[in-house]
Amino acid sequence: QVQLVESGGGLVQPGGSLRLSCAASGSIFSINSMGWYRQAPGKERELVATITRGGSTNHADSVKGRFTISRDNAKKTVYLQMNSLKPEDTAVYYCSMGIYNAISFVDYWGQGTQVAVSS
Repeated sequence: QVQLVESGGGLVQPGGSLRLSCAASGSIFSINSMGWYRQAPGKERELVATITRGGSTNHADSVKGRFTISRDNAKKTVYLQMNSLKPEDTAVYYCSMGIYNAISFVDYWGQGTQVAVSS
């Protein structure tokens, strides 16, 4: 079994910062891409950022210059550094990883962590 555990969410004032972490554990042979997504109330889940195994990144236009995705392959962990947070960043944030379990690649998801930006 593979499990993704997220941490780092919370309540922050506009302009503040948070750092999300997502660690994978279980029967993992290798991890391909990692990513962060978010879902605000009443809206569809949207891509925030992705990072390949080699470290190439892609950030949504709405977070470029404010958010940075990174990964530690040895720790099987992906991070999302969020700076200059805005109220519209309020959402549940989910991590996702493409994990090879020696049989096939499977997309796994974390349980979600709430980020609330409010004064």
